[in-house]
Parts: sequence; structure tokens; C-alpha cells
Amino acid sequence: MTMRPALFRLGALASGLLFGLGLAISGMIDPSKVKAFLDIAAIPTGGWDPSLAFVMASAVLVSMAALRIAHRHRHPIAAATFATPSARRVDAPLVLGSILFGIGWGLSDPRAPQSG
Repeated sequence: MTMRPALFRLGALASGLLFGLGLAISGMIDPSKVKAFLDIAAIPTGGWDPSLAFVMASAVLVSMAALRIAHRHRHPIAAATFATPSARRVDAPLVLGSILFGIGWGLSDPRAPQSG
């Protein structure tokens, strides 16, 4: 295992903290808020919550700007090379992983009604 520079680890920590803070501020750590976004059947009655779409759009804009700035440099600041994904297609492991994540997330809601 190679040792990563302290700056790399600090950058990863800062990124994770910023991401978590963004989720907390936007309310996206509340499962009921996410479920209200996913409940598209509630659109006609006005019960649908579009706020997650605005959070996602904001994240995409910030990411696009950051990538544009990053690619102006020859080398990253805290790593030897840029880590860009090589896969360009959606394959079965990606879909299966997404499904498993969704099921796990749905089952983890502590406020869900308990049977029994």
C-alpha cells in the first residue's frame, strides 16, 4: 500500500466534510424529504417536493466549474495524476449496486412503521 501525501488526505477530508455539510444544510439527510421528492404521484396534489432537484442541479454546476478549473492545470495539487474514470457505459454491476444502495437506504429509515 502506498502512502498518500498529507495534503491528499486533508483534501479528501475537506471534500467529505463539505459534502456532508451541504447535505445537512439542504435537508437531504432527512429520508422523508428525499421520499417526498421521489413521490412523483403527489405532483397533481401539490405534495411533491422539488427541492432535491435544485440541490442536484447546484451540485452539477459546482462540479462542472471545479472540473473546468482543474483541467486547466497539468497536474493535480495533491496527487500524482488526475483520477478520471475509464468506464463510459452503464453495466450490470453499476445497476445492481445502485439497486442495492436504494434498497438499503429505504430499509434504513428509523421512522418507518415497524411490523409486529
